[in-house]
Amino acid sequence: MENISLAVIGGSGLYNMPNLADTEEHNPDTPFGKPSAPIVVGTLEGKRIAFLARHGIGHHIMPTEVNYRANIYALKMLGAQRLVSISACGSLREDYAPGHIVIPDQIFDHTKSRQRTFFGEGLVAHIGVAEPFCVDLSRQLMQAVMSTGAKCHQGGSIITIEGPRFSTKAESNTFRSWGMSIIGMTTSPEAYLAREAELCYAVMAHVTDYDVWHISEAPVSVEMVIQTLNKNTRIAQEAIRNLVRSSDDKHACECAHALAGALITDPKVIPPDTKEKLALLVSKYL
Repeated sequence: MENISLAVIGGSGLYNMPNLADTEEHNPDTPFGKPSAPIVVGTLEGKRIAFLARHGIGHHIMPTEVNYRANIYALKMLGAQRLVSISACGSLREDYAPGHIVIPDQIFDHTKSRQRTFFGEGLVAHIGVAEPFCVDLSRQLMQAVMSTGAKCHQGGSIITIEGPRFSTKAESNTFRSWGMSIIGMTTSPEAYLAREAELCYAVMAHVTDYDVWHISEAPVSVEMVIQTLNKNTRIAQEAIRNLVRSSDDKHACECAHALAGALITDPKVIPPDTKEKLALLVSKYL
């Protein structure tokens, strides 16, 4: 297990971290299968950083097909304690314009077909996610993005849809009426699994479009998404460098103890196979 200062999951348009030095690849087996791609661990600003391409090398994994459990578990196995997700999103607000970056503070899960928990098979946990993103890491990430000079917004609710299709206008306008700020396809269940794994988790969401609700803007397309992300790749990489440079090992949050009050099953009835499978997460509590 390495002393990894920060893990980064790259989404659409960000498939590597070219500034890492002394890199090595890890492709661990987890109780939930293989992660989306080999995890690259390297040195940035004198600290060890892990990078994982969420959609695989060459972007061949759909949002629903991503093995979120394996991805988070693998990063935990490697020693990660903090995790930044870099994601593309559509804006549901006039003031969150394409090219801007949002650090959301709430999430609405509108997916249907995903594994949302590590638990089950004889071990029940009810994790708390009233504040689904790490407040401390989100604050640091906001400062790191602002230091690049990019237009950045702190706060807002991200709704995760199943995909892979984009929304209809009726859906987009409904999400706006619900008070959602941005829309994406991957933050759920990633955020919940990170909390179960007791990782600090924050999202750097890159606004690529106005979804389909804006009457004077073209509806979202893959070309539109990629064009904006290509422009923002430098910002994302610079922001991660700023975050690594300015952060320390002190965590002003309770993410590392999220399971302390979540386990409800009597340890005497937990099946041995399940105990072994989830030992990385729960052994300190059992």
